[in-house]
Amino acid sequence: MAVRAYDGTVMGPADAPATIVVNEPAALARIVAGRGRELALARAYVAGEIDIEGDIFALLALRDAIAPHRPDLATAKMLAETLRGGSLKELKPPPPPPEEVKLHGRRHTRARDAGAITAHYDVSDDFYGLVLGPSMVYSCAVFEHDDDTLEQAQFNKLDLICRKLGLSEGRRLLDIGCGWGSLVLHAAEHYGVRAVGVTISRHQLELARKRVADRGLTDRVEVRYQDYRDIADGPFDAISSVGMFEHVGLARTGQYMATAASLLAPGGRFLNHAITRPAGEKERIDPDGFINRYVFPDGELLEVGKIVSAVQAAGLEVRHVESLREHYATTLRRWVDNLQANWDDAVAEVGPARARIWRLYMAATSVGFESGATSIHQVLAVKPLPGGVSRFPSRPDW
Repeated sequence: MAVRAYDGTVMGPADAPATIVVNEPAALARIVAGRGRELALARAYVAGEIDIEGDIFALLALRDAIAPHRPDLATAKMLAETLRGGSLKELKPPPPPPEEVKLHGRRHTRARDAGAITAHYDVSDDFYGLVLGPSMVYSCAVFEHDDDTLEQAQFNKLDLICRKLGLSEGRRLLDIGCGWGSLVLHAAEHYGVRAVGVTISRHQLELARKRVADRGLTDRVEVRYQDYRDIADGPFDAISSVGMFEHVGLARTGQYMATAASLLAPGGRFLNHAITRPAGEKERIDPDGFINRYVFPDGELLEVGKIVSAVQAAGLEVRHVESLREHYATTLRRWVDNLQANWDDAVAEVGPARARIWRLYMAATSVGFESGATSIHQVLAVKPLPGGVSRFPSRPDW
């Protein structure tokens, strides 16, 4: 890694794969005041006070190596004198960028959850289209072959979920947190199901309904603005939750699984697809970290064993667990490629700060999946019939 100050001075190897470019004195003030912590660096990047040139993934891979080493006061003074030619007293950090999210009220109430979802998803459908591609799928793809396109890999993932759920003509599917409707559309088009998708994002709701109408599926697919706690029209033959559980929270996990179980018909299947954490780590995303402040406010990641236990405590039987960790790392790299290839259009749509937030978050999260700091699991369960009858194949047939 190298650092280039705003006066052109470069510190570090000339052939470094990545260079942090200091654009403004305000960056140094922010970083020194924050003692080099992740949030201070992220704020400087979001505000455009620093840039990252070269391989952003290589730079972020250094995070774990340098994170424990915070600059002490003496180092901060040296940085001030070296990079600014001034004293530490002259460094006054600017306020956080306005994109920083501040939620109010008790965590994981309906109102606060709706605020968190709005902050993350109601950015711009066109912006998400530039990043995600035509599939509009905002969750881990499945790369069956190394040369699969992102679009093919997302088709693979949607189809895998449908096969795991045992979908077929006339069955009824509930997709909790349906996003822009890609899974319910796929299930209706390719498996002939009657599908209900629910979301608490107004932007997603409107586009999902338009996509349903455009494909002539209004007789088979319904998309609602509805909190999972308010769904009352079961039973469903299958229930999916893809990339939504991260917003539920540990305290609400029992209620969430019990709700899914109550809505599921006997013999029906439930699939929970969620980002997970290694055992022994806290569930809450660091409240003072970049991800919580700018990307996923109130997000919580559980260890997969806790998810399995919660599913079974709700009266369902877990039949299959699969990790897709490396697939998510690849998915995120493809999204970063899309964003960088469409950078000017993305900035025109949401502004430079928002585009920087998504570039940093997706690259950092990809590195996290590659290193094993985070994972992602699909947990598949069934609601047994009397006598323990599961209607599962003797071996997985998906």
